[in-house]
Amino acid sequence: MSNQALFAGLLGALIAQLIKFFTLLIREKRIDVRTLVTTGGMPSSHTALVTGLTASVGLLEGFSSTLFDVSLVLAMVVMYDAAGVRRAAGKQARIINQIIFDLQHSLSFKESHLKELLGHTPLEVIGGAILGILVALGLNAL
Repeated sequence: MSNQALFAGLLGALIAQLIKFFTLLIREKRIDVRTLVTTGGMPSSHTALVTGLTASVGLLEGFSSTLFDVSLVLAMVVMYDAAGVRRAAGKQARIINQIIFDLQHSLSFKESHLKELLGHTPLEVIGGAILGILVALGLNAL
């Protein structure tokens, strides 16, 4: 790809998803290809994407450029959303799923479960940020 900043972001996200896939494979000795496209877990692929993009923009265009500023604000919003809003939604989904489970076992209530792993812990976001920055630095060194 000729767009190094975009490539750094996408590569960071891909590596993050592969880390999750192989971590599950090693820990639980099972293959689940859904981990390649699902949200949540360590490291945050959304964070790796935006920090890879942002670090690469800074390295290419300068850390005092307007383009870097815009990219940095985008990264901050994504990371806040990952660790804040989506994490809270995941907690709510867990509680709703427990209510559904309780209702299903006490009544003839039929409802599907909600996805609980939506957001990230702050450590998962930091892990994604470090990964994204390392990918951008690695590509810039090439």
